Amino acid sequence: MSLENIITEGIKTAMRAKDKVALDSLRAVKSQIQLLKTEAKGAEVSAEQEIAILQRMIKQRKDSYEQFTAQGRTDLAEVEDAQMKVIEKFLPQQLTSEELETEMKAIISQTGAESMKDLGKVMGVASKTLAGKSDGKSISEMAKKLLS
Repeated sequence: MSLENIITEGIKTAMRAKDKVALDSLRAVKSQIQLLKTEAKGAEVSAEQEIAILQRMIKQRKDSYEQFTAQGRTDLAEVEDAQMKVIEKFLPQQLTSEELETEMKAIISQTGAESMKDLGKVMGVASKTLAGKSDGKSISEMAKKLLS
């Protein structure tokens, strides 16, 4: 079942449960998927593109959460946090830091990287391999740690 169908079912469930936060979050996700489909002009949306949408939406909410918290607006921060948690349920299982380190070591040995000069090669492979399993910031930090 595609992510869009899963989101549609989630919307129906949220409507029945009268869960406004989940409903708003899922409608936003569905809207982004529909927008991507429109831009693709009928082409099929890949699972990678769907995951990228979810990650982008989580990152936006995380940034908003941090800004609202810094400004002392806990009421708005709580809404962003709740929406983030709803959207995260639709992402694949995220890697732990130990699992990420193991994966990154394998990618570094696969690419033959030896120093920070090879960071670009490592990041290119890691971003594709670990898409949806970890965010870009974590991948980058781990790559820098292992290459330095």
